[in-house]
Amino acid sequence: MVDTAAAALLGAAGLHAGFQLTVTTLVYPALARVDGSRWPEAHDRHSRAITPVVGVVYLLLLATGAWALATLPLTAWLVTAVAGAGIALATTAFVAAPLHGRLGRVGPDPSLMRRLLVADRVRCTGALVCLAGAALVCLRP
Repeated sequence: MVDTAAAALLGAAGLHAGFQLTVTTLVYPALARVDGSRWPEAHDRHSRAITPVVGVVYLLLLATGAWALATLPLTAWLVTAVAGAGIALATTAFVAAPLHGRLGRVGPDPSLMRRLLVADRVRCTGALVCLAGAALVCLRP
C-alpha cells in the first residue's frame, strides 16, 4: 500500500510536471515570438494569468514535500524528488522571476529571453526529476 504522503507528493509532482511541460513547450515559445509593439500587453497578461497558477502549484509541491520529508523514510528517491522540486523552485525565485521583472521593464531583449528560456528548461528538468523521484517513492517503499 502506498503511504498517503507519498501519494500526495506524487500527485503534486505530476501536477507540477504537467504545468511546467505546458509552459516550456507552449507558453514560453509563444511569448518569445511576441514582437516589440505588442510585448508590454502580452507580457503583462502572461504575468497576471500565470502567477496564481504558479502560486498554487508551488504551494502544493512545498506542502507535500514537507509532509513526505516529515513522515516517510529518507530514501534516495525521496531526496531525488525533493531536490528536483528545489531546483525548479529556486530557478523560479532566483532566475526566472527576476528576468521577468527585467523583461517587463525593458521589453523583449533577445539575450534576456534566451536566458529565460534556458532557466525554463532547467525548471522543466527539475520538475521531471521530481516526478520520477516521487513515482519511485511510491513504487519502492
